[in-house]
Amino acid sequence: MKALRTLTAVLALGLCFVSAAFAAPKAITVASDATWPPMEFVDANKKIVGFDIDFMTAVAKEAGLQVTFKNTAWDGIFAGVEAGQYDAIISSVTITPERQAKYDFTNPYVQIGQILVVPKAEKGTKIADLKGKKVGAQIGTTGAMEVKKVAGVELKTYDEVGLAFEDMAAGRIAGVVCDEPTAITYALQKKEYSSKFKIVGKSFTKEAYGIVVKKGNKDLVAQLNKGIAAVQKKKIDVQLKKKWQLK
Repeated sequence: MKALRTLTAVLALGLCFVSAAFAAPKAITVASDATWPPMEFVDANKKIVGFDIDFMTAVAKEAGLQVTFKNTAWDGIFAGVEAGQYDAIISSVTITPERQAKYDFTNPYVQIGQILVVPKAEKGTKIADLKGKKVGAQIGTTGAMEVKKVAGVELKTYDEVGLAFEDMAAGRIAGVVCDEPTAITYALQKKEYSSKFKIVGKSFTKEAYGIVVKKGNKDLVAQLNKGIAAVQKKKIDVQLKKKWQLK
C-alpha cells in the first residue's frame, strides 16, 4: 500500500511538472515576416531586426522566457501558429475581430494607422482619388482590406510590401497603402525612393498591434501580458520607439 501511495505521488508530481511546462514555457519560438521595416526586417548581416524584435526580446526577458525568432512568410504565418510550428507571432499584426475569432492576442502594444503613399507627381490625397487606377498592398493586410473598400480602385496584392513599392517606382501602380511606420521608411528614408514618392493625407485608420498566440493558450498570453506590462512600466517601449523612429 505504501509503495502504491509512493507511485501515485510520483505520478502526480510528474503531471504537475508537465502542466507547469505548458503554463510557463522556459523557451518560445516566435514567427515574424521580416519584410516590414522598421518593425521587422533583415539587416545587412542577414539578422532579423526591428522594433518588434527588440520589443519581443524585452518582453520575453521580463516574462522569464528565452525567445528564438523564425522568419516566416506572411501568407503562411497564421497557419503555422495554429499547427504549433511556433508559439507566437510578432509581425505588425493588427488586432481585428476576425482575427480574434481564430487566435488569441496579447494586450495591444503599439497604436498605428494605414496611410497612402503615391508618386510625387500624383495629385490625389486619398484612395478614392485614385479611381480607375491600381493601388498596391501586401496580401492579407489591413491595408489591402482598406483598398478593397473603395469602389473603382483596383487592388493589386503582393507577398511583400517592398514589391509594391518597386512596382510603383516602375509606374505599374498609382499608390501603396501600408502601416504609417513602414510608409515613412520607404517614402522618406530609402534613398532610392525618397525623391520619387510622397506620403499624402493622414493615417485614416486607428489600429493596435498585438502578439498572436494559438487559440486557447491563455497561460502564454497571460505570461506575455505580464512581460508587456513590465516593459511599459519601465518605459523600455518608449526607448525603442525613439531608436526605431516611431511616433
